[in-house]
Amino acid sequence: PECGKRFCTHAHLLQHQPTHTEKRPFCCPNCGKGFKCNSTVVTHWCLHTGERSHDCPECRKNFSRSSHLIQHQRRH
Repeated sequence: PECGKRFCTHAHLLQHQPTHTEKRPFCCPNCGKGFKCNSTVVTHWCLHTGERSHDCPECRKNFSRSSHLIQHQRRH
């Protein structure tokens, strides 16, 4: 392994391996920016659309990324 990480399945290893290349085959249809995995394109797309689908149940503030919601919730 290049980075020392171990995976339970070969499929997970194959999913991880592209992080070690410079290839960015998944492109944003709006701006053309390239990404290593499609899920990152989906997250990036929210920057263009303004979509904020992660809502705080306590104060109703919303976020484009779940990680930002989690950080916010720690402040309550």
